[in-house]
Amino acid sequence: MASRFQRSKIAGVFDAMDADGDGFLQRPDFAALAARWAAIQGAAPGSAAHTRLTSIMMGWWTTLLAASDLDRDDRVTLEEVLLVVDRLGENSEAVIGTAEAMFEAVDKNGDGRISPAEYHQLIEAWNGCATDTDEIFPLLDRNDDGHLSREEFTRLWTEFWAGDDPDAPGTWVFGRFDPPVLHGR
Repeated sequence: MASRFQRSKIAGVFDAMDADGDGFLQRPDFAALAARWAAIQGAAPGSAAHTRLTSIMMGWWTTLLAASDLDRDDRVTLEEVLLVVDRLGENSEAVIGTAEAMFEAVDKNGDGRISPAEYHQLIEAWNGCATDTDEIFPLLDRNDDGHLSREEFTRLWTEFWAGDDPDAPGTWVFGRFDPPVLHGR
């Protein structure tokens, strides 16, 4: 069962992805996320970049729907997502697969690294608004080389989705949030 801490961080991402605020993730929510991301990256509809980003986001939707939609109503609740999170420790391939796809989406220039500017675009696409990431990126860049490698990003992504350690750098992969006050978790 997800801890209060896990619920808090996952709920923040869920709310950011729930574009219409109806309490469910549905195909149009992922399409809206893909459109925000493409707009932030300057990828015009019909362009190769737009097609790539849309494909990645909609692929994630297909994977999430298949893993989470227990009642097969083509929408996913926070509770259904948390049930998947509970199983991630035994299914690391799913987390690694989404990390790989997200890395491809974030690495706009295709150099095999995520720069602070590319990370900033990721967070603004998720949040749908201007967000300061200057404090967060150094927490993620543990080796202080000024970028995140594919391996670093995969580790951070896994720490976020499958982890329950408030001190793990991956806790902040989606940006700053106010974690719950934990008393004995």
